Amino acid sequence: MTPADNENSAIGEKPMLRRMLRERRARFVADLSPSVRGIAFRVLPSPVLRRLPTVGVVSLYYPAEIEAPTAGIADQLEDLGYVLALPRMDRDTGAMQFAHWDREAILVPGPFRTLQPTPDAETVAPDIIIAPLLGFDSGLNRIGQGGGHFDRAFAAHPDAIRIGLGWSVQEVERVPVESYDKPLDMVVTERAVFEREQGTR
Repeated sequence: MTPADNENSAIGEKPMLRRMLRERRARFVADLSPSVRGIAFRVLPSPVLRRLPTVGVVSLYYPAEIEAPTAGIADQLEDLGYVLALPRMDRDTGAMQFAHWDREAILVPGPFRTLQPTPDAETVAPDIIIAPLLGFDSGLNRIGQGGGHFDRAFAAHPDAIRIGLGWSVQEVERVPVESYDKPLDMVVTERAVFEREQGTR
């Protein structure tokens, strides 16, 4: 099989995998007990904190209802002195940048039922990008919603640490990989932390 064949195969597999993962995640979250849901993702575990620079800009995301929550992590990072950011989509061009997240400021509706900083919020360059995901595999390859926004963001900020948040049920045997896909450095679920060795980016 040629590289082009592999690429076409990956493209064809992804829509079906996304449908399966959306259904699996929805069932899993619906069945979670309130106690488990209440403590999941309250803080980043110590293996993640050891990987982070002591200062810098951390981009989080404003989660849709069944995505891994980020409010507790935002509290933790803010207390540790990090500058927080959120993705901000341009409604006309669809381009995604990162904007400073003043947690006292009003957020405005963005795509995919998210909230984002207002257009006048300062654009920033993240040192750490914490991204949502639909699925991941043991190689920390990520599959997202299909818009490619985080893939382009990873390419635009190649030195930023890439961390995915997701429920344990979102792990799959293999994520189809295309030429532009970049693996994550770490994945955090409610049960475990997965990490790539440093220097293997």
